[in-house]
Formats: sequence, C-alpha cells, structure tokens
Amino acid sequence: MVELLIALTVSALLMTACLVALDRSFKSYEATTESASTHVVSRLVMHRVLAMIRQGEEFGPYPVGVLVPTKIDSTSVEFVSLDDPNTGQRQVTRLERQPVSAGATIYQLQFTRTDYVNGTQTAQFSYPLIRNLRDAKFTLEYDIGPVLRRATVDLTIQPDDASTNVTAIGTSLPGQVLRLIASTTPRRLN
Repeated sequence: MVELLIALTVSALLMTACLVALDRSFKSYEATTESASTHVVSRLVMHRVLAMIRQGEEFGPYPVGVLVPTKIDSTSVEFVSLDDPNTGQRQVTRLERQPVSAGATIYQLQFTRTDYVNGTQTAQFSYPLIRNLRDAKFTLEYDIGPVLRRATVDLTIQPDDASTNVTAIGTSLPGQVLRLIASTTPRRLN
C-alpha cells in the first residue's frame, strides 16, 4: 500500500512538472508570435508612411522663420498628397500620434485624409495605422523657403496583441519593445 502511495505521489509530481512546462512553452510561443507579428506590421506601416511622405508636397507644421534652415520635432506631419489643378481636386493627409483613450500613455498613429474640390471640403476619413505606440515623433528639417529637406519618423511600439485577442492564452511575458527610426526626402519633380 505504501508503494502505491509513493508511486502515485511521484506520478502526480511528474504530471505537474509536464503541465507547467507545457503551459510555459505555450506562453513563450504566444509571446514570440506576438512580437514577430508586431515587427512585420510595424515595418509595413513605416514603409507606407515613408512612401506617403516621399510623394507629398507642402509639408506642415511649417517653421516660424522661413529665411533660415529650421528643424521641427512634432507629434504630427501634414502634407498635400494630391493636387490636380485641372480637376480642382486636392487631398491633404495628416499623420498624428493620438492617445488611445483619455489620459492613456499608449498611443496610436492616426491617418486622416481630407478631400477638397475647388477649395470645398468634400470628404474626410480617418483610421489608425498602428496601435500600441509608446511614442511617435516626426522630425522635419526645412531648408530656406520653407522646403522640406528631410523627414525622420521615430516609432516606439509595444507588442501587446494578446491583450486584445479573445483567443489568447493570457501570457504575462512582455514582448520586446520595438523602435523604428527612418528618414526620407520628398521627391521634387518640378
């Protein structure tokens, strides 16, 4: 009888250890896939933001003085993404860091496009490009004019897809914070 109790205790300890190891491996897998997903999405967003800036014109916020080269750090950038004098169409795009909720320290990168025809606003739509930002900063370097010479985008992203995923295992493992910094210059076709 004693041998049976000892065997049962050892079996229970082995099963508990196996289940703890299995639980830990599931949570590690979730944290790794969440981090990889955040990396892919963040790099796609950064590529798209740089492409929009590269193709834009008439950037803002404008420097106060236009007679000397100026560098502006901002949480937003605004530019004309389409200007067709033949049809009178004009699209103004704004990328802006916004808090997810009132008083929140987590932000989202908000995309807003406003359409105009002959100076009259015809449409406006807005949606988040990426959420879970710790910070988003735009550094705009203007030449005399003001002509944008270079734009630098600095995004700091915290992976936490599991907190919004209803099928998540509920890991408490934090994902590695991702920081992406990239610069571009607008095209000057004229």
